[in-house]
Amino acid sequence: MISLEQVQLLEAKVANAIEYLQILSMENASLVSEKQSLHDKLEANQKRLDELETLVLRFKEDQGRIEDGIIAALDRLSQFEEAFENGLKDKSTEKKIPSKKTEAAVPAEGVAATVGTTKDTQTQKNEFFEINEPETSQDELDIF
Repeated sequence: MISLEQVQLLEAKVANAIEYLQILSMENASLVSEKQSLHDKLEANQKRLDELETLVLRFKEDQGRIEDGIIAALDRLSQFEEAFENGLKDKSTEKKIPSKKTEAAVPAEGVAATVGTTKDTQTQKNEFFEINEPETSQDELDIF
């Protein structure tokens, strides 16, 4: 037969089991809440990561355009330097062996002005120095 002590022991074990179940339920609820919080943070971080990746792509594109603009500017500067050096060489050879007195006496601006009388001043200077400027769009000029 079952004794009173056995029933009390069973009752104590059932009480302990219920207590453990309550503790585990509270821990489970806490973990579920923490999981949701971490999931929300993960989503926010993922959105931020996507934004940063987009910014990096834009930065790389802008960097490429900036590099292209710098290279184009350096090319134009090289063309200008070459044209200027050629102009100086031509001027020095004109001073050494002047073919006409009027050409030797005319300054560089005057020589440029005699190239074409119907064109505007900028075109005349470009013809004198033989600068070939590439066509640029507004986007290429606006690098910053």
